[in-house]
Amino acid sequence: MIRLRVNGTDRSFDGDPEMPLLWYLRDVLGLTGTKFGCGMALCGACTVHQNGDAIRSCVTPMSAAAGSEIRTIEDLNKTGLHPVQRAWMQVNVPQCGYCQSGQIMQAAALLSKKPNPTDQDIEAAMAGNICRCGTYQRIRAAIKAAAEAKP
Repeated sequence: MIRLRVNGTDRSFDGDPEMPLLWYLRDVLGLTGTKFGCGMALCGACTVHQNGDAIRSCVTPMSAAAGSEIRTIEDLNKTGLHPVQRAWMQVNVPQCGYCQSGQIMQAAALLSKKPNPTDQDIEAAMAGNICRCGTYQRIRAAIKAAAEAKP
């Protein structure tokens, strides 16, 4: 039995320990904000937080999530919009929107560790998140806006 905490709720899973966390979140818990993109941890659409760190849920087996605190995009705004979400709207980041939950989760993890990131910090943290629409300049601007905003 695998025990974990998802968005503040204790959960247990008695299925295949090699099942990707992504499918547990989407298919078992119905948390569909986390997207399937490439299935190989190359695009970042499936980004969630594990104990505060951004991870790719498509390649994280349930066994690796055991005992962890998992946070998805659905939990990011429990008490109102997260500063990253507000900045995303302010800067008008999304185009098609498919990658945005992963982009937002990656940016939120960055800002939790580096509240005032440099351009190099942003580049390094966001390098693994692909946006097919090419909104990278707006993503960077939104991260900077979120860093300047008061929570």
